[in-house]
Amino acid sequence: MGTIALRLAVPADAEQIRGIYNHEVVHSTATFDLVPRTLPEQLEWLAHRSGAFATVVAVDSEWRPGVGDPGAGDPGVGDPGEVVGFGALSPYKERAAYRTSVENSVYVRRDRHGEGIGRLLLEELLSMAGLSGFHAVFARINATGAASIALHRKCGYELVGIEREVGRKFNRWHDVALMERLL
Repeated sequence: MGTIALRLAVPADAEQIRGIYNHEVVHSTATFDLVPRTLPEQLEWLAHRSGAFATVVAVDSEWRPGVGDPGAGDPGVGDPGEVVGFGALSPYKERAAYRTSVENSVYVRRDRHGEGIGRLLLEELLSMAGLSGFHAVFARINATGAASIALHRKCGYELVGIEREVGRKFNRWHDVALMERLL
């Protein structure tokens, strides 16, 4: 394993993020999305994640600012490196009273599970949430996702409820564990 660095995602990361995410869409219940994202959809998703709701990527190489990605028409943004995981913060609910709460998502490339990348990403998201003034960070995890639940527990999350049969994927119902960490 090379050096893992965390940084904010850039548009040049979209294809690698999409590959990680779409694998989960097609092969797992880590997400309840049913249709893989297209590259334009992934770029739009990234474009809506800035400021307090930015996306962070874990890269397995040193990012070299200023090298650019001429093929993407984006010179000067730097070599994005090999993305091995990503995490993002999203609004928890739309109503104004929920503005101090946020929801996290963390995905790690399947061949890199068990290396601590998920924990690095989650700790960075918690730091970002705190710096942005959020009070509560939630995670919705498929209730059978033991590794993800364990990761969140290690980072101080508590189970606050089970949403019964709220998702349907692969022709069966799925429960969702709702976990929370107060900052």
